[in-house]
Amino acid sequence: MRALVLDDSRAMRMILTRILGEVGFEVTEACDGAEGIEALRRGGPLPDLALIDWNMPVMDGLTFVNEVRKVDAWRGITLMMVTTESEQSQIVRALAAGAHEYVIKPFTAEAILDKLSLLGLASV
Repeated sequence: MRALVLDDSRAMRMILTRILGEVGFEVTEACDGAEGIEALRRGGPLPDLALIDWNMPVMDGLTFVNEVRKVDAWRGITLMMVTTESEQSQIVRALAAGAHEYVIKPFTAEAILDKLSLLGLASV
């Protein structure tokens, strides 16, 4: 399985990459939504999953979700927000835009793995 991790924090990308790697994901990283879109446009195998921070420069996570959902070929990518945005209205906006799940930072590895299990992408 393949994953794309989008976060402007290098440390956060490393944490999420480690968690995903431990359950067998091959991970590509991007530091913002625009870099994530470019990674998808490059071709090659698409990720099965994208973990997306909301607050990033250049292109934020919500815009990334909206852009991904506009492309038919990318509709099979499972999108999960992993962000500090904790207001109910933000969660509703992300899910309405096409995110499948939402994890609020700070999180535990177990919280990420539980969401992946719920989505059928990992067995814990």
